[in-house]
Amino acid sequence: LSVVDGFRIVFGLLLISSLLSYFINGNIFWNHNAWWTRPRALAAKLRSPVILEEWQLAQYNGRDEALPIYLALNGTIYDVTANPRIYGPGGMYNIFAGRDAARGFVTGCFKDDANSDLRGVEWTYVPKDVEHWTEKSDEDLSRQERLYRYEMVGKGLYEVDKAIGHWAKVFRGETGKDYFEVGYVKRKEGVMDMMPIKPLCESAEKKRPK
Repeated sequence: LSVVDGFRIVFGLLLISSLLSYFINGNIFWNHNAWWTRPRALAAKLRSPVILEEWQLAQYNGRDEALPIYLALNGTIYDVTANPRIYGPGGMYNIFAGRDAARGFVTGCFKDDANSDLRGVEWTYVPKDVEHWTEKSDEDLSRQERLYRYEMVGKGLYEVDKAIGHWAKVFRGETGKDYFEVGYVKRKEGVMDMMPIKPLCESAEKKRPK
């Protein structure tokens, strides 16, 4: 079996697979919506990344039709122009356009948490029987209570990462929408740490596990 014959076999198998996928799913990639299968996402990858400060990102909220609609998630900017009905003016999620609203994507409090501050948001997933650091310090807890709190907070942080990962997958277009990554938000280091940590919004506090 020559190398040429090997290439022919592989090409033939890929062709058959693509044809089967097309007739079953309507596309040739078995519903795998990778960026390299989408022209607009591919073009964005070939360009230099878009780097915007927060005040610049705010201009991409859909109100200027000459500009694309951007939103950011945990510092990464995505193009969601493909869905102006949702992210454009009057859309249900327009509040997220032109800003980094990572906190709101975790808590579900669109109005109160349309910002990028994830500090303390892990408590959305921490059981209500765990007392917050502001209520009791480590010194005021027994060893068992202290270990339990660290365990639950650790699990909360994992759930935050999972939630952010889910939405990042959506905005990369991997779930079927023609969204894609274009760049990142430029921020001054340490500025957020100078601000007080926000308490959980009412909705997030209510949905904490018992």
